[in-house]
Amino acid sequence: MKHIRLPLFAALLVAFSTPTFAADCYADYKAKQDNPLRLHYGVAEISGACSKASARAQLTQRLGAQNWKLLNVVSVFGPEGLAKRKDSAGSNFLRF
Repeated sequence: MKHIRLPLFAALLVAFSTPTFAADCYADYKAKQDNPLRLHYGVAEISGACSKASARAQLTQRLGAQNWKLLNVVSVFGPEGLAKRKDSAGSNFLRF
């Protein structure tokens, strides 16, 4: 019985000490297009690390695919911040 406890304890220790990423992470951002100049504010879901750097990398790629240029990531937040940003983002709410 002692032989089973040590590996089980070690497995649990590793499982609970491993860093986890936020399940729900969102970023609000500003973007633009040129010729003619168009600006938009949006909210997007971010995967992986919930940080401005991660959001910047993901949004630069997503927006670029639709000929938009990311101007800045305003903030990153959890699901509790979605409702208050939905109206401001309009059609760009979770679009990219």
